[in-house]
Amino acid sequence: MIWRVLTLIAVAAFGAVFPGVPARAQPDNLPKVEARFVAEHAQVTPGSTVTVALHQVIRKDWHTYWRNPGDSGAATRIAWQLPAGWKAGDIQWPYPHRIPIGPLMNFGYADEVALLVDITVPADAVVGETMRIPADVDWLVCADVCIPESAKLDLALSIAATPSPPQETELFARARSALPRPAPWDVTYQAGDARFGMLIHSPELATANPREAIFFPNAGSLVMPAAEQRVRVTPDGLALESAPGPDLDSAAKRDAAGNIDGVLVLTGLDGRTDAFAVTAQKGIVPVAPESGLGVVQAMLLAFLGGLILNLMPCVLPVLSMKALALAKNAHSPREARSEALSYGGGVLVTFLGLAALLIALREGGQAAGWGFQLQQPIFVAGLALLMFTVGLNLSGLYGFNIGRLAGAGQNLASSGGAAGSFFTGMLAVVVATPCTAPFMAAAIGFAATQSAAIALSVFFALALGFAAPFVLVGFSPALLRRLPHPGTWMDVFKQVLAFPMYGAAIWLIWVLSQQTGPDGLFAVLGAALALAFAFWAYGISQRAERQGLGRIAAIVGLVLAVALTAMVGQSQPAEASRASASSLPYEPYSATRLAELRGAGKPVFVNATAAWCITCLVNERVALSGGAIGDAFSKAGVVALKADWTNQNPEITALLSQYGRSGVPLYIYIAPGAEPKVLPQLLTESIVLAAMETKPAL
Repeated sequence: MIWRVLTLIAVAAFGAVFPGVPARAQPDNLPKVEARFVAEHAQVTPGSTVTVALHQVIRKDWHTYWRNPGDSGAATRIAWQLPAGWKAGDIQWPYPHRIPIGPLMNFGYADEVALLVDITVPADAVVGETMRIPADVDWLVCADVCIPESAKLDLALSIAATPSPPQETELFARARSALPRPAPWDVTYQAGDARFGMLIHSPELATANPREAIFFPNAGSLVMPAAEQRVRVTPDGLALESAPGPDLDSAAKRDAAGNIDGVLVLTGLDGRTDAFAVTAQKGIVPVAPESGLGVVQAMLLAFLGGLILNLMPCVLPVLSMKALALAKNAHSPREARSEALSYGGGVLVTFLGLAALLIALREGGQAAGWGFQLQQPIFVAGLALLMFTVGLNLSGLYGFNIGRLAGAGQNLASSGGAAGSFFTGMLAVVVATPCTAPFMAAAIGFAATQSAAIALSVFFALALGFAAPFVLVGFSPALLRRLPHPGTWMDVFKQVLAFPMYGAAIWLIWVLSQQTGPDGLFAVLGAALALAFAFWAYGISQRAERQGLGRIAAIVGLVLAVALTAMVGQSQPAEASRASASSLPYEPYSATRLAELRGAGKPVFVNATAAWCITCLVNERVALSGGAIGDAFSKAGVVALKADWTNQNPEITALLSQYGRSGVPLYIYIAPGAEPKVLPQLLTESIVLAAMETKPAL
């Protein structure tokens, strides 16, 4: 009775202190929770132990509470009236969920829950008897209001020589799957006036890079219940940071060793949830480096990165085509503005579409970053064939009537008008993904950890920066007047532009060879031959009086090209064995190897790269291939680790995420006893040598 009175007082106080919480209509008098006892075995043997479930079905929008209810509430209680010699164990609590109520945070259950209790039968129980075990069960059920409920439940168990088969096996299986397992890792915590930190010592867990980690203390407010719990990966494992609760010091003092107990709930990238019972010891949890980025700063960096991305080598062939289109309309301001807007629209649509895809993959439990699509061999093959086809068009092998085929794929980029400019913008974004410009990495890494709305805002700013130069030229009469007059030179220049397209296709085919080996290479070269035949036949049919035979031959070639391209997706991935332009003796990266080297006090250089990353290849040639670098690494005993992200690799994705990056390149120098130092994305030899002068932390 006292418990009920105190609960009602707490509920009234909550309504007085937080009047802004919306109130429901007066709840009805019907029970909000239906409760029953279920024994796993209806017949039990003398001296055995049977598991009993308190099964609660909770009305929609209502919830009950875990052993530690959080900011408010009360845990379910069972008061057994056991016969002499019978014993009941403690409630085995499934892991809870965070349930926000106004400004507070509760820990509990919704929909249904099964609380397990082990009942021990005395050895002198008489076979043939049926024991009825009553219990008073009390719980608090809440929505916008809280209602104490109770029930007098009765459990019937028959004593038999042999136990009966288990019943309601699905219910007990679900209940046991929600019980926390003993954590297989060492766990430490550190608390101050403004920070609670917990470190799970497991490099393997850090490699898994769970999307969420929540610590529920078994008792008291060791962590502020409503505070955000931020998770990050570190070289030593998984770190969790939050705000300390008011009970942290007193709770720790109740354990002579200062340990705290609770449940750690991890949600993986695949959406699966696992719960672990942890005992955390006092220790040191390194403070997470602050990115210092807000939304506005991230959008500004994204805009600057988009501007610079126009200068990256992978984008220049397509931008040259756009420059040709602007020159064609240089003395027709209206057409120039129309093409500029269409080009900008193509850039915006493609960037936002790419951002939406990244967000969808993230929400679906997959780790994906900038350039992720180039980890798919069939995409690389398709992009190589697209570049090859555009090159054939620029060379004059075939042409489309744009008035009749305004949406025809690869010719649009070389055609005039709004449709051609829109497609050019799309193509420019697609071919830009192998490159990363300065400022981009921090902005995209920030976006990868934010909500969908913020992530889209950052990509929108990136798209604006990328589109800005050509849009501004299209709207500036002064700049347009500086462009040369149209003439026969444009036809020659158009044909010249075909060769950068062929070069881009060759580079992409080389990337594909690193991913799939000779089988994929054979398939894509065969598809290129079939495409060349198809468009040659189509071009011949355009100049012939009877076009049917040529077009049939073109269709056959296209079908063959599609079939060969599909073979690329069936090719076995090649081992990452590409020759490096660097003179450094690399070892393959792994989180375990990095931890071993750091534990041994070795200086380490980590190079996160990919065969399709042009910026990475340039850096290896410019900054990491000189004899001075090799000599300096050898003299200092630096171990170089290569994290090759050419194909999908969750361990390398976790490394990128750890340092706030969403793509390669990433360069890290770790001196013994010092914090890891992230180097710029555009490297020089002097930058690497300067990083090696890092002094150990005192």
